[in-house]
Amino acid sequence: MTTSTLTLSRNRRRKQATLPQWPLVPAVAFIVVLFVIPVSQLLFLGFYDNRGYFTFANYLRIFEDSSYLNVLINTFSYATWTTLFCVALAYPIAYLIATSSPVWRSSILIWVLVPLWTSFLVRVLAWMVILGRKGVINYYLTKLGFPSLDLLYNFLGVMVGSIHALMPIAVLMMLSVMLNIDNNLVRAASTLGAPSSVVFWRVYFPLSLPGVISSALMVYVTSLGFFIAPQLLGGPSDIMLAQVIIVQLEQTLNWNFAAALSMILLIVTMLIIFLFNKVFGLSVLTGEASKANLKTQRKPSLLSIRILNSIGWTFNVPSQYARSIFKHKRRKDRNRRALLKIFGVLAVLFLAAPTFFLIPVSFSENRFLAWPPTSFTWQWYEAYFDSPIWRDATIRSLWVGFATACLSMILGVPAAFVLVRQHVPWKAVIVGTMLLPMVLPHIIIAVGLFYLYSNIGLVGTSIGLIIGNAIFSLPYVVITMMTVLKNYDMRLDLASWTLGATKIVTFRRITLPLLKAGCVTAFLFSFVKAVDELSIALFVADAKSTLLPKQLWQEISYKIDPSLAAISTLILIFVAGTIMIVQALSAIRARV
Repeated sequence: MTTSTLTLSRNRRRKQATLPQWPLVPAVAFIVVLFVIPVSQLLFLGFYDNRGYFTFANYLRIFEDSSYLNVLINTFSYATWTTLFCVALAYPIAYLIATSSPVWRSSILIWVLVPLWTSFLVRVLAWMVILGRKGVINYYLTKLGFPSLDLLYNFLGVMVGSIHALMPIAVLMMLSVMLNIDNNLVRAASTLGAPSSVVFWRVYFPLSLPGVISSALMVYVTSLGFFIAPQLLGGPSDIMLAQVIIVQLEQTLNWNFAAALSMILLIVTMLIIFLFNKVFGLSVLTGEASKANLKTQRKPSLLSIRILNSIGWTFNVPSQYARSIFKHKRRKDRNRRALLKIFGVLAVLFLAAPTFFLIPVSFSENRFLAWPPTSFTWQWYEAYFDSPIWRDATIRSLWVGFATACLSMILGVPAAFVLVRQHVPWKAVIVGTMLLPMVLPHIIIAVGLFYLYSNIGLVGTSIGLIIGNAIFSLPYVVITMMTVLKNYDMRLDLASWTLGATKIVTFRRITLPLLKAGCVTAFLFSFVKAVDELSIALFVADAKSTLLPKQLWQEISYKIDPSLAAISTLILIFVAGTIMIVQALSAIRARV
């Protein structure tokens, strides 16, 4: 065989090997062109002044002005405290769900999903009702003879709202790891005589640590770009970096300085993601253990083993004391489990109950949000349905959400198939790039898109809104479908091919029906995410094309009355219906 024949044969095999990877190209190109490039263009503006000359003055201004340094300190300390509280409170809930029966697990998950799927603006409004000067807590405190407390417009209000917003994410990320822990390892340690506290800290906790670190990463980088809770629940001393960026863009129109502030935020975020990728790999966020990461995984150090040993034996002291009181190990375990359930119930109430306080307020005749509600009226619902502004914003949000979900599915489903079923070069880089919109602060992406759209005339257009929301929705579709495909039995497709069916027929008659529930779940999640996305609504939508999140944000910022509670109640009804559909589809998928 001649050299030219060998070369031709090698090129043909290479072409055949890379051909199945083409469905991944549109999703990667979409992220690179509409996310990576706009954000990069925006960030380079920080190195230029208003006349277009290269300078470091914008960055020097940040570190020379004490007010901006205080904002940076506020932002990082706020993100740190939010992460610590979310991880500490979410771990027992995730552990309770993971160790419960399937029936109880589904029931608890529903209530964890309620705040995750509910608009963050609705949840902030609920906390205004609860923490306000005439809110729920102060009402009952004064009834009991105690003085009212300042619970709102301070750091406490910001922390409560932020923890309530981000704790469900931490629970779900920990749960995805805990459900894959082999319980036989825990039973083996107990059989060998290790106390329960030592078993937990030496066996279970190290195995669940990737979920803890993943949730900490997501919570920290998300809270770095938070501006809703600080703006609506905080005071003048609780200003965060994202709020300053918005002021620079909307009020002073200083793009260069806003870009410099965004660069600081991005550098910190990318540094955290880089360290996370070095230790665990970004594939942990998708629930996929990287083979390379497993090979290079370091054994735990002697210091970490001694620390875990010390913690385990420290907790064993009260455990031994409890055993001496109850005289029976099984009874002691039941009491410990009962305490865990009590904590779980309180945590679920913290997550799910606040939004339900808005329902009675929405029927109150009060002209402002106050507790308890007085009388009964439908006027606030009538005000919503009679308002053309609210109607148009709602219809436009639903239309944009539906189109965004369709676009995300068209791009994300083929990409997930390729990433799961094909050997893709640079797979870790591709997965990491597609996950970046999920972990980067949304404010940076929205500002980058606004800068791009202002140059090409897409600000305020439906296409611009759909593309912007799809950037945030696409990673969730890819993760959801990758998880579904990993649990799919490929032998069904192989059997179909063996019996003579083509790949198209196999996909239409076997693969697609079995994946239908997962596809609908990904679609609904993408739809809800797009309807609730405030960053895109603020920067990409204009006054003529306002969306529901932007309209709700403007109303909360300037006036607060029960009409907002009525709108929030309608959103709750919509979310509850969506969750019921997802749960029904999950049950169908489990039976299949």
